[in-house]
Amino acid sequence: MTKNVHVGFIAAVFVLLFLVTCFAGCTTQTPTTPATTPVTTPAVAATTAASQSLLIATTTSLYDTKLLDYLQPIFEKKYNVQLKITSQGTGKAIELAQRGDADVLLVHSPSQELTFMKAGYGLNRRSFASNSFVIVGPANDPAGIKDMTPENAMTTLLLKGTNKTAGVFFVSRGDGSGTHSAEKTVWSKAGYNYTTQVQKSGNWYIEAGKGMGETLQMASEKGAYTLTDEGTYLAYKTNLNLVPIVSKGASLLNIYSVMTVYNDKQPADKIQMANNFVNFLIDPQTQKDIGTFGVDKYGKALFIPMSVEVPTATAGWVGDYSTPATAIAPAPAATTAPVTTAATAASTK
Repeated sequence: MTKNVHVGFIAAVFVLLFLVTCFAGCTTQTPTTPATTPVTTPAVAATTAASQSLLIATTTSLYDTKLLDYLQPIFEKKYNVQLKITSQGTGKAIELAQRGDADVLLVHSPSQELTFMKAGYGLNRRSFASNSFVIVGPANDPAGIKDMTPENAMTTLLLKGTNKTAGVFFVSRGDGSGTHSAEKTVWSKAGYNYTTQVQKSGNWYIEAGKGMGETLQMASEKGAYTLTDEGTYLAYKTNLNLVPIVSKGASLLNIYSVMTVYNDKQPADKIQMANNFVNFLIDPQTQKDIGTFGVDKYGKALFIPMSVEVPTATAGWVGDYSTPATAIAPAPAATTAPVTTAATAASTK
């Protein structure tokens, strides 16, 4: 009997140990993985780089004619560069470029452009197209200036305007633009001081202070004369009561040029990008596109590309039109080595 008791006791102990083990297994929490510091992985680069941008400061005539609207998508697709275009008078466009707030300057005032380049603000000036300025006015031509030289026409307008001849008015851009600069050149060639003899000479002379399109509309409403580039006139012609009155004369030549803006804010890659735009405008295919622009709508091209005709002009007014734009900084100033005379050389020995 004692043996049976021992056996029973041992069995009970084993059962108890089994139950304790099971209970412990049910109540013990599973160990957790120690917290680890999150690993930060660099952002994956986009498979297609976002397009870069160029700011073009240009004249209103290139905007009003829609030439840049036509060329913009072609350039953007070719170079994956977005063009941001701001149009205003040439004077204001140049001011913008001088402040470093533009990457490319695209204007039509050679004298102002040469000053800009000489001051070190620009690189790679290239002329890419031309057309003509024209004096437009009412079909009945109250001043009687039809087919005169530009200088004689402006002289007649001044004399008849100041004498208050009926219907004789002239609307000037009056905004420092390339067209305004061309007008002042005609006045100068006619022998007048613009500031003292023309600008405040009477109610016949009206300064619009606006772009070419708005100036044409103002002249049309007033039955006045104005000086305009031919391209913008053709673009607005159907909405104007104005006809060409004077369209021939050397002083009516209108040359368009482009240049890369240079200053210490411009990184080399942005300058190269601007050079690409300069080269795009003188590229043979673009020149061909410029030469056909407007023909379908106006019956003639609004611009003559340099590949078709290089106009005869004042020295320096027509810039290079074929050499690729490559400079990313102004050429260093030439240094002249001191001249050593025989006597000086002997004295230093």
